[in-house]
Amino acid sequence: MTHYTTDKYRIDIYDDQTFTEGSADNVNVYDFVYFDKSEYHFPSVYGIKIFQDDTLIKSAVIGSNGGGTAIHDTSTIIENDRLLVCCSDTILCLSIPDLTLLWRTQADHATCFEIYKYQDSYIIHGELEISRLDKDGKILWQQSGADIFTTLDGKDSFVITDNYILATDRENRKYKIDFNGQTIL
Repeated sequence: MTHYTTDKYRIDIYDDQTFTEGSADNVNVYDFVYFDKSEYHFPSVYGIKIFQDDTLIKSAVIGSNGGGTAIHDTSTIIENDRLLVCCSDTILCLSIPDLTLLWRTQADHATCFEIYKYQDSYIIHGELEISRLDKDGKILWQQSGADIFTTLDGKDSFVITDNYILATDRENRKYKIDFNGQTIL
């Protein structure tokens, strides 16, 4: 379980693979269920709970198709009034504190590894694409490479500098991309 704190709230995000929509046997009960429409079991299912002074305000469970993800430092963004989460191939944006779904965007055809704030938009490090989304979840651009954007050792596969994005693929090819989505040679 990962805990985040804001000025007013504590936000808990945790893996809840045992949750089944419509089941009476779920360990956790949620105010909202935000799942993709699918007949398949989701590789990533996360419970989200928002507390104020240790009192539960709202809860939601999210799930999406694509490759499995994990909750870590760069898989979520907490802003004053919203929470953005990488969940499989999708970025979900929920309001804080009521957890209303503001938008959901499939930002990669496989898996969204990381999300970063850039000015008034977001940069997504995906397995197959590097994407930039606007504040409303619209895809501004996407760039793909010759192979997946991860290295064999998992180190230094994605870096955002002041001037460009540097992504490295499985074969250690480097891609420099400017913030307009253009490849820098």
